[in-house]
Amino acid sequence: MVRNRPPHSFAFALALGVACLTAATAAHAADPAAPAFSVKSVEGKTLKLADMKGKPVVIDFWATWCGPCRASMPHLDAMQAKYAGRGLVVLGMSVDESGPAPVKKFANGMGVKFTIAMANDEMLDAYGPIRSIPTTIFINRKGEIVRRVVGMIDRETLESYVKEITD
Repeated sequence: MVRNRPPHSFAFALALGVACLTAATAAHAADPAAPAFSVKSVEGKTLKLADMKGKPVVIDFWATWCGPCRASMPHLDAMQAKYAGRGLVVLGMSVDESGPAPVKKFANGMGVKFTIAMANDEMLDAYGPIRSIPTTIFINRKGEIVRRVVGMIDRETLESYVKEITD
């Protein structure tokens, strides 16, 4: 005999899901402007969001020790190469505490071509909470955060999100 769940369990789960989505959408809709930041690339160059005004930006928070982060790097690299002509800027924001030299060595070993920088506390606070990595932020040409994804994104989905901000 197969037992069915009581209908109220499903209704409760559905209502809870809708409430969570509504809260997330409301919070996002209230202030979609991407927070300003100033960070150092692993090359020592200062990077500011203000310098990317009018460009679509993908910010990926990651770490060298994170398997899903490493797996997504070739996809991010491919998007940077494919959509650079449309102004796309991909920024890999390392949360490693070991400093820029080992992060740079790691990125070079992976063959990464997009810009790698070190996330500082101010940026983590502004874009946080960053509770899991990878966490990827998509910013449109107007400087608005249009999407925030926690976890690895497969190549096809990543490309669809990139198209949203580059078209």
